[in-house]
Amino acid sequence: MLMPKKVKYRKQQRGRMTGKAWRGSDVSFGDYGLKAMEPCWLTDRQIEAARVAMTRFVKRGGKVWVRVFPDKPITKKPLEVRMGKGKGAPEGWVCVIRPGRILFEMNGVPASEARRAFQLAGAKLPIMTKFATRFAEEKAS
Repeated sequence: MLMPKKVKYRKQQRGRMTGKAWRGSDVSFGDYGLKAMEPCWLTDRQIEAARVAMTRFVKRGGKVWVRVFPDKPITKKPLEVRMGKGKGAPEGWVCVIRPGRILFEMNGVPASEARRAFQLAGAKLPIMTKFATRFAEEKAS
C-alpha cells in the first residue's frame, strides 16, 4: 500500500474539503486522465484497487501515472472505548481530493480503451469521476 516513509507528526487534524482543486487539475503527463467531480478522502487501498483495475484492463500496455498520494494519517479509537483519554492511534493513510483533481493519467493506448479502463477504475472509487483529455484543454486555449 502507499504510505509516506516518514512524517514529521504522527497525528493530524481532520481539516476541510471545501473548494475546488487549483493545482493538479489538468492532464500533464499522459493524453487521458480521470478527473474527480466530488470531494473525498481517498484511502491507500482505494487508490491501489483503481490502479490494478486499470493496468489489468490495458494488459500492461501503455503507461499509467498515479497523480495522488495518501500522506494524511487517519486515527481511530478502538470499539467500545469510553469518550476522552486522547486521540486514537493512527489507522491508515488518505489523500484529500477536491473536485477537479486529476487522479490518474494514461498514455500509449487508444481513447476508447483508456475510457473503458478509467470507467473500471472509477467503479473502485467512492466518488463520481469524469474522463478528461489533454486535447480538449489545448483546443480551449
